[in-house]
Parts: sequence; C-alpha cells; structure tokens
Amino acid sequence: MNRLEKKFPLKDEATLNYGDGEYQVVSPGDFVRCAVTGQSIPLDELRYWSVELQEPYVSAEASLERHREVMSRRS
Repeated sequence: MNRLEKKFPLKDEATLNYGDGEYQVVSPGDFVRCAVTGQSIPLDELRYWSVELQEPYVSAEASLERHREVMSRRS
C-alpha cells in the first residue's frame, strides 16, 4: 500500500492553531480543509499554512494564490 491508498476514510475535521513551523491541535481530527480549494488534507500531509490568516493550504501553489489575493486587497 502506498501513501495515496488509505485503509480508513478520513472522518473528522481537526481544528488547528497555526504557528511558525508547527501547529497545535485545538480539536482532534484526521484532516483539515484547504482554505483555497476546499480539498481535504490529512494531518500527516499538511505542509503549508498561513500563521497570519490561520488557514491551511493543500500545496505551495494554493498558498501563493491566497497570498496574491490578500496582497491585492491591501493595495
């Protein structure tokens, strides 16, 4: 079985507090939802998030998309 195959489906959405280089679990769960795409991200695969906005991203591209969106609102 590879990492893309899961024995058990993701059931519960976690709530996290995002810090610099780490996150703290506020409410336990199996996954979080990408703030840009809405895609489920298993906690063991979570690599991208914003400390300022307190939201997770599925990829670097999604993170960059949100960053550009936020910066355009501030202009």
